[in-house]
Amino acid sequence: MKLPKTMKRYCPYCKKHTEHNVSFTKKKNPSSLTYGSKVRARKRGRARGRGNLGRYSKPAISKFKMTGKKSTKKTDLRYECKACKKTHIQRQGFRAKKIEFK
Repeated sequence: MKLPKTMKRYCPYCKKHTEHNVSFTKKKNPSSLTYGSKVRARKRGRARGRGNLGRYSKPAISKFKMTGKKSTKKTDLRYECKACKKTHIQRQGFRAKKIEFK
């Protein structure tokens, strides 16, 4: 998907519409405490009781199958106001395989 490098948007700091530089940041990798890993640990019979009880030492369960990952990722766009130089993020990401600035 092609996006312009600059666009006119509302700046919540200036409280008016100004020119903004658009940049794209990569999403962070999920941690070992994500919802899916906790679900898998619970299915193994761990993640309950005192301590972690060797939470991830048992082999993966074969009866339970997680769905595959999505082919597209949600965008994480940052908008930097040219007037006040402050950055804010988009409210809601949209799915795209590739983002290109023209």
